[in-house]
Amino acid sequence: MTADADPSILLIKRKVRAGDPWSGQMALPGGFAAPGDGSLSATARRETDEETGIALGEEEDLVGALDDVTPRAPFLPPLVVTPYLYVVRGRLEARPGPEVELAVWLRVKELYDPRLRRPFRLQLPGAIRDFESIVIGDYT
Repeated sequence: MTADADPSILLIKRKVRAGDPWSGQMALPGGFAAPGDGSLSATARRETDEETGIALGEEEDLVGALDDVTPRAPFLPPLVVTPYLYVVRGRLEARPGPEVELAVWLRVKELYDPRLRRPFRLQLPGAIRDFESIVIGDYT
């Protein structure tokens, strides 16, 4: 998140790839821990760098970990997501990595703008789920 009066968050759109259960989705940068990471905050820094080209500093930019999230869907592997919040000074240039189609900064206040909200129907293996979505340019 940017450290300014009108903060923004960095989102990515994942490339469409066979076998990727999050294929084509908008998301926060992130991924699985690697053996050499040493900590989950190090995983967050590594994944952000790999996916966006933004190298987060050591702990001075870390605000902290948010509550764990456990996604539940029959097509997902069992996992726990531990989101980390880092603060950067302004909208740093993001360069999408090999797994990412797009990296975009979204002003936090846009998350609350009712004009950007649309219904979204997601076709899942064996189910259809309806969600409220936020339109970001040409993406939902």
